[in-house]
Amino acid sequence: MRTHPALLLLLLVPAPIAIAAQTPTLAATAPHIVYTFEHPQLQPSRYTITIDETGRGRFVSQAGIATADDDIAPTPVDRSIQLDPVLTSDLFRFARGHNFFAIHCSNDQGKLAFTGNKTFAYTGPDGHGSCTFIWAEDAALQRLSDQLEAVAYTLEIGRRLDLEELHDRLSLDAELESLEDAVKDHRAGDLTNIANQLQAIGSDQQVMNRARKRALALLSACESAPKRSE
Repeated sequence: MRTHPALLLLLLVPAPIAIAAQTPTLAATAPHIVYTFEHPQLQPSRYTITIDETGRGRFVSQAGIATADDDIAPTPVDRSIQLDPVLTSDLFRFARGHNFFAIHCSNDQGKLAFTGNKTFAYTGPDGHGSCTFIWAEDAALQRLSDQLEAVAYTLEIGRRLDLEELHDRLSLDAELESLEDAVKDHRAGDLTNIANQLQAIGSDQQVMNRARKRALALLSACESAPKRSE
């Protein structure tokens, strides 16, 4: 029986699906750290910060249940971020110096206030591991957790600023004043991630002058204010 030439050609060409399956993706192989925070009574109620060694990453949050006290409806966030290089270096140095987080890291002594469940996880070609805690036994790990919570706080404020500029400009001054206080108390960090929002408010002629000045002052406090793609 003779084989049709077109069919013979198809048999000789390797299937593209098989080729694609043999090609690893960068996301699957590049070292990265995932920080997860969960507290059902806070906004957001859950979020993850995924970061690679360049400091590039992603913030994904889950909105909590809205209450009568919420002046702005909670909404989820999914956006790209850039971590401070010092914080990024500290995170990866700690992970590799502590068995990729595969350690007992929870402070189990006495009754401690519930401040949310925190999990650090490392994945890379050199190893993987994770640990979960409310309060970290290691002061350095607790400090890293606090710094990432400060980044998350900044991103949540950025979400609120976006909505307030659109629907409630009179609330911007109080929101920015709260952000100023949070920066002083180290509860907010990496403001370059909301540089676009601060610049937009500072340039908005429909925003009261005091709020515009606050936004521009916060913007100038950033080491740099590059444009961020969401």
